[in-house]
Amino acid sequence: MRDLAVVVPAYNEARLLPGALAALAAQSDRDFTLVVVDNASTDATAALAADFPGDVRVLVEPRPGAGTAADTGFRYASAEGATKLLRTDADCLPAPTWVATGRALLDRVDVACGRSVPRRDEQPTWAQRVIYPAVVRGAAQLARWQHRSPTAQAPFVLIHGHNLAITADLYARCGGTPREALEDGAEDVTLLNRARQHSARIVRAEQLIVESSLRRLRGWGPRRTLLWHWDRRYRPTGDEVHVR
Repeated sequence: MRDLAVVVPAYNEARLLPGALAALAAQSDRDFTLVVVDNASTDATAALAADFPGDVRVLVEPRPGAGTAADTGFRYASAEGATKLLRTDADCLPAPTWVATGRALLDRVDVACGRSVPRRDEQPTWAQRVIYPAVVRGAAQLARWQHRSPTAQAPFVLIHGHNLAITADLYARCGGTPREALEDGAEDVTLLNRARQHSARIVRAEQLIVESSLRRLRGWGPRRTLLWHWDRRYRPTGDEVHVR
C-alpha cells in the first residue's frame, strides 16, 4: 500500500468504470494505490477494476450504499498504511493532475473538497455547464446556515462525494463516512460535518477537479436532482436510485 490511496466505490459500473480507470492511469502522479470497492455488482465491475495498470486492490462490500463502500475502502487503505485518502466515483474522470493536487493539499490541510464539472464527453448543454452548477453553489451558501454548529471548528463548504481528499488520521478521529444506503442520506455531507467537529483545516479546493457524469441530472431532471441532494427530499424507489 502506497502512502496515498484513491478509493472508488462501484456498483454495476462496467460501462463507465473503464473511463475512470483510464483517467487514473493517466495521472501525472502515479504513486498511489487504487482501492476499488465492488458494492455487490452483478456485472464485470470487479474484473475491469482488477485490470488497472498499477497498484490496485479490489474489495467486495455486500452491504449496499456508496457511503458504506467508501468507508470500507477508506478503512482498508488506512489499516494498510495509507495516510492520505482521495475519493472519486466510477462514473467520473479526474483531471490529469488530480492525484498530485490532492497530495499537495493534504500536506497542509485535513480535508479538501474539490470542484465538480460536467463530463465533456457527455456533451453538456450550456445550462448544464453554467446554470445548474451555479444553482448548486447557491444552494451550498444556504446550506452554510442549515449546517451551522456552535462546536464546529470550520465553516460548511460545498462538498462532492466523488471529489474529496482527507487525511487518514482525521477520517479515523471523526468516525468517517456513514454506512447507510444511498437513498438514506448524503454521506459526503455527513462526513464533512463530522470532520468539522475535529479540525479547522478544511477547505474548498477549486483546483482539485473531477468531471462528473450528467446521467442523474438527465435521468431525473434538475428539480428532482436538486431535491435529492437536499437531504434526499426526492427519494426514488428500488433500483431507480441507481441511474445507469
